[in-house]
Amino acid sequence: MGFLRSLNPQLPRSVQTLQAGGLVNAFGNGIVLPFTFIYLHNLRGISYAVVGLILATNAGVGLVAGPVAGTLVDRFGGRRTLATALVFLSAGYLGYAFVHEWWQAFLIAVVTGIGNGAFWPAQSTLIAGLTPREKRTPAFAMQRVVMNLGIGIGAMTGGLIASTAHPGSFQLLFAINAATFLVYFIVLLALVPVVPPSRAAHDGPRGYAQVLSDRAFRAVFAINTVFIFAGFAGFDLLSVYAKNHAGVDERAIGLVFLVNTLVIVVAQLPVAKLVEGHRRMATLGLLGFVWAAAWVIVPAAGVWLQGTSAALLLAIAAAVFGLGECLHGSVQAPLVTDLAAPDLMGRYMALSALSWQLGFTLGPAAGGIAIAVSPHGTWLVAAAICCVNGLLALALEPLVPDRARRTPRAATA
Repeated sequence: MGFLRSLNPQLPRSVQTLQAGGLVNAFGNGIVLPFTFIYLHNLRGISYAVVGLILATNAGVGLVAGPVAGTLVDRFGGRRTLATALVFLSAGYLGYAFVHEWWQAFLIAVVTGIGNGAFWPAQSTLIAGLTPREKRTPAFAMQRVVMNLGIGIGAMTGGLIASTAHPGSFQLLFAINAATFLVYFIVLLALVPVVPPSRAAHDGPRGYAQVLSDRAFRAVFAINTVFIFAGFAGFDLLSVYAKNHAGVDERAIGLVFLVNTLVIVVAQLPVAKLVEGHRRMATLGLLGFVWAAAWVIVPAAGVWLQGTSAALLLAIAAAVFGLGECLHGSVQAPLVTDLAAPDLMGRYMALSALSWQLGFTLGPAAGGIAIAVSPHGTWLVAAAICCVNGLLALALEPLVPDRARRTPRAATA
């Protein structure tokens, strides 16, 4: 019972409100996440490789928008920047409902890329600013819980709505997602307080030069980029692989994503509690092997199974991957906040988000080509990359300063 009581993060009410809005938003993202690739390929006739490039464009634009947003966060605050991002995202995802040609999808990807590039540094800085240091690990863990809970419920709902026999069902999914961004916008402006930005000691390029001079941060940036490339980006490919190479229908795909979500919802806070006092880079090392195990399972579903049996095996892979996500969520963002100078928090978070955008740019682009060439072998290559990256995390641990090397214990922080 004592351990269960210790899982209550007791976050400030403002953080709880922010994450409640994020839950609604994540539900909308979950509705479209498993089905965007299927929509563009199976219904709009766009090839695997081009769809991969479209999804990569979304992330690629974020590579440019993110650093700009980081500067805006440090100058104007996370709340105002996040509100602007939500407007771009709402307009962009609504636009997908009207896509019929490949070039239209690329234009929409640019709009959503601007929103995504600004969303993550703004939201992360806002959470850090509203939360005491000793509660940042559970705060970011809870962010991962609500995000995945929303995505999982959304994916299940999307699976019940989507049908390739009815293209309008996919357009409805994008309209619902656009509406959830507007709900989050209203919650943000009405109920979340303004966090005044710190007075930046450096402006413009000088500020980013200081961030990039941080060797520990550069190591964390590189490791996270590879994990996103070979790990998270695989979820953009999992649904289309399941449907076209394992005979899994849309409803079952939604359930596979729900399994991943339920694992995270149940395990994220306990995992965050268990890693307290432990070395963060060692946790990232373990993450590499957990994700490798998940991706090794995936091609077995396509090679030896079909339909329901394949869906069950993919659900196991999604569950294992979810455990890895819990490790990642307990370490990555809190580590960056501990490395960051307070007056450069927005820039640190922007470059941290840039590692996600870079991974999501390269992952779908390379994955779309790879899955067309070798749909089963793609997952084995991703597993190997995850293993090597886990070993790299262990090798780079000496670069991390003592103050940030271990996850703080809530009782002694």
